[in-house]
Amino acid sequence: MDATTLKTVNWEKFLDKLTDFAADIGIKLVLAIIIYIVGSFLIRRFVKLIGKMKGFESVDTTVAVFITNFVKIALYVVLAVSIVALLGVPMSSVIALMASIGVAIGMAMQGSLANIAGGIMLLIFRPFDVGDYISAGADEGIVKSINLFYTVLTTVDNRKVSVPNGILMNSSISNATSETLRRVDLSFDIAASEYAEKVEDTIVKAINTCDLALDNPEPQVLPFSLITDGITYAVRVWVKTSDYWPLHRELMTKIPAALNDAGIKRPATPLRVDGQ
Repeated sequence: MDATTLKTVNWEKFLDKLTDFAADIGIKLVLAIIIYIVGSFLIRRFVKLIGKMKGFESVDTTVAVFITNFVKIALYVVLAVSIVALLGVPMSSVIALMASIGVAIGMAMQGSLANIAGGIMLLIFRPFDVGDYISAGADEGIVKSINLFYTVLTTVDNRKVSVPNGILMNSSISNATSETLRRVDLSFDIAASEYAEKVEDTIVKAINTCDLALDNPEPQVLPFSLITDGITYAVRVWVKTSDYWPLHRELMTKIPAALNDAGIKRPATPLRVDGQ
């Protein structure tokens, strides 16, 4: 066999192999496209079925959205891995690539991942719910929504504050509306010359005129601390949480008025002179 004939035979073998390879790749690509279309359709249908499951409607909206999004992402990851495996890519290479991408994303999104983890912890442990009034660090307000990255608050002056979930989970959270009852704590400075029985009786009578004040637990009026020329009296009155601020305002109006009507004196305020 001469050189020209040998080259022709090798070229034909190469074309046959190239044709077989192209046919194989073409079939796999067509199958991959079909699997992606069918898989995407099934995933969307499955996610919708989850939302319509019996009892799922009673789940908190934030939790429901998080669950459906998580399931959707997980199913699409499974679909993508299945398509890659169908195309003949070694799974060891896919796993190594995914691990590398995961490390890179993790380093680039450390803060965001901390917020996601904080959001998950908030959804699990529920230190507060939508509608609660909370304070955490320098932020406080009514909880409007608990998202995956941020918790949205509305302040008393109607500002919208988005607090990162990671910060919330690392802060001390005070929830003012989680319990059915709250206690209004006030203090009044009274002159030391006034009799304690008279002061306590006057304040108790003022409290009893407030319809929102609860009898059980019983209100307390007691000497709390000594000050210059006087005594500080602590006033503690229990109230329904929803009536806290109306009662607070009523007590701050009625108690000073009752003390004035009874002629109860306050401590003399020393005159302040600059430089002394």
